[in-house]
Amino acid sequence: MASGLNTSIPTKLAGGKNTTAEKLLVAASELMIERASIEVSLSDIAQKSGVNAALVKYHFGNKDGLLLALLARDAATEMSQLEYLISQPISPTAKLKLHIGGIIRAYYQFPYMNRLIHYLLHESSTEAADEVSKFFVAPLLDFQRRLLAEGIKAGEFRNIDPVMFYTSLVGACDHLFFGRHAMSRATGVGPVTDEVCRQYIKHMEALICGGMLSEKKAANGE
Repeated sequence: MASGLNTSIPTKLAGGKNTTAEKLLVAASELMIERASIEVSLSDIAQKSGVNAALVKYHFGNKDGLLLALLARDAATEMSQLEYLISQPISPTAKLKLHIGGIIRAYYQFPYMNRLIHYLLHESSTEAADEVSKFFVAPLLDFQRRLLAEGIKAGEFRNIDPVMFYTSLVGACDHLFFGRHAMSRATGVGPVTDEVCRQYIKHMEALICGGMLSEKKAANGE
């Protein structure tokens, strides 16, 4: 259980200025991408950022506080894009396809994101799990509820349960990255590349849309 977690950090860093705290977040992000792991030490982060490791406690409380702030920073951009997408004058089906691609590309851009989510939700503190639920899980689920309602009202989607939809879509997108190491050992598949992302987006569009479209939309091949 983590102690000294500063759960107010995501709000404090919302401005995204190049502060000492931001330098630590950038260094942590770069190290996790380089090592394909969230197991990076505070001394490594401090060395890469050029910042004294003691300042982690000052800005974030502890390492879990830093990880929480990093996830909040990355999630903020994705959440703002959801609001932009829902407001666009395009069909719910088109929005759904863009949403599927957006989730997969976000995980690809921030390859540590899914591991951070799992860690902070299940292996850190209750406070960290609550924060992740507030700034990531709840907004994403709310967006999907609205998108589904819009599609059902337009006659494009079948009546889909939002929680079931969230579990299916996010789980499938997440596992492409979270389970890749296990699959590589079992089947010899390679790493997730640009081409793998493109193929998986097409696969998920066909899989999700094929099961969601109303009979009328499906008959029209949309």
